[in-house]
Amino acid sequence: MSQDQGRPATVPLLKTFAPLEGMKAENLHALAKKIMVRTMDSGRTLFKEGESDKRTFWLVKGMLELRAGDRTAAMIKAGTPEARNPVTPGQPRKYTARAVDQIEYLSIDSELLDVMITWDQTGSYEVSELQADLEGGGNADDWMTTLLSTKSFHRIPPANIQAIFIRMQRQAYRAGEVVIKQGDEGDFFYAIVKGRCQVTRETPLNKDGIKLAELGVGDTFGEEALIAEAKRNATISMLTDGVLMRLNKQDFRELMNEPLLQWVTDEEAREIVARGGRWLDVRLPSEYQNLKIEDSINIPLYFIRMKLGTLDRGTKYVVCCDTGRRSSAGAFILVERGFDAYVLKGGLTATDLGLRRTG
Repeated sequence: MSQDQGRPATVPLLKTFAPLEGMKAENLHALAKKIMVRTMDSGRTLFKEGESDKRTFWLVKGMLELRAGDRTAAMIKAGTPEARNPVTPGQPRKYTARAVDQIEYLSIDSELLDVMITWDQTGSYEVSELQADLEGGGNADDWMTTLLSTKSFHRIPPANIQAIFIRMQRQAYRAGEVVIKQGDEGDFFYAIVKGRCQVTRETPLNKDGIKLAELGVGDTFGEEALIAEAKRNATISMLTDGVLMRLNKQDFRELMNEPLLQWVTDEEAREIVARGGRWLDVRLPSEYQNLKIEDSINIPLYFIRMKLGTLDRGTKYVVCCDTGRRSSAGAFILVERGFDAYVLKGGLTATDLGLRRTG
């Protein structure tokens, strides 16, 4: 057996790795349900040089060889300080990772990880405090983690994630009930947190409607009509009893569809810094120590509100993180409080800014 289906990760195990150790217990518990501890036999390849697998890996047991072409670039042994960090983050992969002996490792979708860390650091309350809103409709951390892992939520300006969850309204529906009807005006954006829906569309030849799709927990719908100012293009009804979270048109436009931030390219960021601006890195200290821009300031996202007094309102800040997700949240906080802040487009993993590896 070269690779097994794995066993669920535990919170104590996740806390031994960066940047997971900085997450709140409730959110780490929810994330643990999405991560498996897997086994791979000696000689097998975890990933290959040049791949863009969009996964984040940590080594739990054993040893990995990192190869660049025909040469060995590094050896990573589980339990060492180096192994606390993800295995060679960044896409496409700079190395091929091969198991020297039988290994155990953690693997998670990189987008989900980044969204969850962003939510963890921007949320002003614990996930468990939303439990009452569900009124028995399910486990709060489960549905929130599910929604955060959907592609629709990956497109949301991350600075708005907290406000979206606060403003979402819970609605219970019975099997057979129509949620939106083809031809109606768009009024809400919906996310399914319990139950299943079906999508049907009327045609001149079929007034009863042709079934287009089924939707389940984590699926979202309704955005097209809100963005395009068009009529609903399909009918969505409940296949089972269920619970939907909905966001009204105004909040959807304000929080999900309007550009809120000033995004800059590598070249534009360099120009701002050359004219007296500063790099502000909002990643966790463990990430920053591993890889950073020279002369940058490191204030973790969850710390920014407390550290505003240390920043100069007359200075322009280019806020950065791995992908742009956390930095957009940090820039939003600064802009909201009167600072001139910009966000590095694509984040550090997509730049050639001469990052310095210190670990």
